Amino acid sequence: MSQTVDRALSILPLLAEGPADLGQVADRLGVHKSTALRLLRTLHEHGLVHRQSDQRYRLGARLFALAQQAVESLDVREIAHPHLVALNEKCGHTVHLAVHEENEVLYIDKVESRYPVRMYSRIGKPVAITVAAVAKLLLADLPEPERRALAAKLDYPRYTARSTPDATAFLAELAKVREQGWATDLGGHEESINCVAAPVRGVDGRVVAAMSVSAPNVVVTADELRALLPLVRRTADAISREYSGQTPAQETA
Repeated sequence: MSQTVDRALSILPLLAEGPADLGQVADRLGVHKSTALRLLRTLHEHGLVHRQSDQRYRLGARLFALAQQAVESLDVREIAHPHLVALNEKCGHTVHLAVHEENEVLYIDKVESRYPVRMYSRIGKPVAITVAAVAKLLLADLPEPERRALAAKLDYPRYTARSTPDATAFLAELAKVREQGWATDLGGHEESINCVAAPVRGVDGRVVAAMSVSAPNVVVTADELRALLPLVRRTADAISREYSGQTPAQETA
């Protein structure tokens, strides 16, 4: 039975490359056409493959529906939390996870610093969208027309002398973040607080969340915090792989 299941599942990656006829499927599996036909019929009955009018087979609509349901059921916070805790244990600083929802960027998880000086951020609270590192990552991933439309309607509070002053500067910063794949907030919201952030990506490569490490400059300097960026990016990549359902073999490919 396990061999039958293995053969049936091996058909799906083949059809992901494009439609194939019975002979091609049989050749790829190394089985007789009658065996391949039985497997294809079973997959067809479950909607996982579809037989076209030219007698070739392709992936079925039911497979895409299942994939969409699986994506929608994923909880990025649940997946990310152990990684955030591990990062916090390594560096000791405050770790955040944020998402973009309904024109706001919200913190959905937070692991507190081990140091006495704490940040006042709260889970469920919107971030300062024009300066926060996590917001820059999430908004930089938007298509250019959406980025421009958003930038045009935002206000640009001058929290500090380093705050983003206007839409032109904001769009330039988003373009830079989009290209480099990470972001910082070095005193843009609070003079004494610095932050480095990296994106969490879904299976399609789009940014689904952003995570960051933040610390006051009485604990570490901005340069010392930036030195943690490789660790932050590795953590975000690990969350991305788990969120996307990649296997260890895929991770090292």
